[in-house]
Amino acid sequence: MSNGHIVIGEIFGTAVLILLGGGVCAAVTLKRSKARDAGWLAITFGWGFGVLGGAYIANGYSGGHLNPAVTLGIAIKTGEWSKVPYYLIGQLIGALIGAFLVWVAYLGQFQAHLTDPEVVAGLESDPAGPTTGNKAQPGGPVLGVFSTGPEIRNPVQNLLTEAVATAVLVLFILTQGMTDGLAENGMGILLTALIVVGLGLSLGGPTGYAINPFRDLGPRIVHSLLPLPNKGGSDWGYAWIPVVGPLAGAAIAGGLYRLAFT
Repeated sequence: MSNGHIVIGEIFGTAVLILLGGGVCAAVTLKRSKARDAGWLAITFGWGFGVLGGAYIANGYSGGHLNPAVTLGIAIKTGEWSKVPYYLIGQLIGALIGAFLVWVAYLGQFQAHLTDPEVVAGLESDPAGPTTGNKAQPGGPVLGVFSTGPEIRNPVQNLLTEAVATAVLVLFILTQGMTDGLAENGMGILLTALIVVGLGLSLGGPTGYAINPFRDLGPRIVHSLLPLPNKGGSDWGYAWIPVVGPLAGAAIAGGLYRLAFT
């Protein structure tokens, strides 16, 4: 596959991943949404289907990594690093586009939510605002639509949670031969999507399971730039954890694969 195909495939695939994943977060969070308060099960399946749709779209062009952690793990396994920058460029651009499209799709709901008297009153009493549920965390009332945040803010625990969850994801991909053609018939993509659902159900509770640096960073950038009323901050103090944690987990998974499976 050419470098251009890699960039194009990752842009489209990652954009769909973030659109569907961020979309389900918006659906569950925002007032005037028919899916409001649908809960964590809806969110985990929404992200799993986002992986499924995005990876199938990108598979024929780039292999459908959609995640710098996956790209890192595969590079450690194969020793092929020359194409890594093209994957990262496509993934970041796609994440930015996908997050922007979430705002476009839910434009009316964002406006209704952020100008709702109850939300505004909550911001006046707690300017930090909640990021998840009713838990007061740094960040605005819709930051959780775009990026992750911990339920208990403990950097060491949060970092370990992200690293462990991502290591499971990347080790699964490496051991199932996703770099050796299993994805050609689509089965590898389906299984990976199911693993993402499982990770959300099992390990997503503490941090919201970024398990993908650009899944968090790209939408967080978009949140900081969008003209949303009463949106609050973007919690940049936490933003390094869903970047460093998944990359550390991917490096651990790649190292374990080389030690134990080759």
